[in-house]
Amino acid sequence: MGRFEGLTVLVTGATGGFGKRTAERLAAEGAMLVLSDLDDERLDALAASLDCETATLAGDVSEESLSEGLVQLAVDRFGGLDIAINNAGIAQSYVRLPQVPCDEARRILEVDLLGVFYAMKHQIPALQKQFRATKRSGAIVNIASVAGVGGAPKLSVYAAAKHGVVGLTRSAALEYASHGVRVNAVCPSYARTHMAQEFINAVGLAEEEALAALTRGVPMKRVAEVDEVVEVILFAADPKNSFMTGHTLAVDGGVAAL
Repeated sequence: MGRFEGLTVLVTGATGGFGKRTAERLAAEGAMLVLSDLDDERLDALAASLDCETATLAGDVSEESLSEGLVQLAVDRFGGLDIAINNAGIAQSYVRLPQVPCDEARRILEVDLLGVFYAMKHQIPALQKQFRATKRSGAIVNIASVAGVGGAPKLSVYAAAKHGVVGLTRSAALEYASHGVRVNAVCPSYARTHMAQEFINAVGLAEEEALAALTRGVPMKRVAEVDEVVEVILFAADPKNSFMTGHTLAVDGGVAAL
């Protein structure tokens, strides 16, 4: 019997590196999944590839109506919501703060920060309601970043948004600690995802040189594999991990220890 057998789990950014692998691992461990991302076709393809019950709703997390719709979909299709993994996010151009275009900065904040706020605004009441009815606690896992717990040169707005996610996580964890809702954040450094590839493309170096530049400040001197990050996401979501809330779990090769 899997860790998530019979539980309903919502995953945003479900077709990206962390989201897709998280969905695959959850499906293998018995979860019922509510999946969301921007692209209908990729979302449907992911759902079709999973050996579990799924429901999908494409949309943009910067629009509050999507978060409301996803929670309602979980309730209508599976009778409630047990776990939410707020993974959707975008990166910024790798430039110094004055060079960040204002429209890009606004978009990053709308997706990476307000998207998590909208998600939690609708997820928390559903999780709390279910706890009152069943005494079964729920969990929210927000995917932040190591840039959310320290400075990030040339990623200033992204870092500001991720600091905001950490603030939302800690505040909500305190508000709902006695109401059956755990809230934690996972804070990866670079991993082998599309975001890392965008950095490699942006710096204009050969891949080996770009990865060396990317990991210069990482004590382990490498990027993370996707599964190394997903393992921590599942740890934070695991119902057996029932006394941990309000934490930022750094998966960063030692960066946060510096």
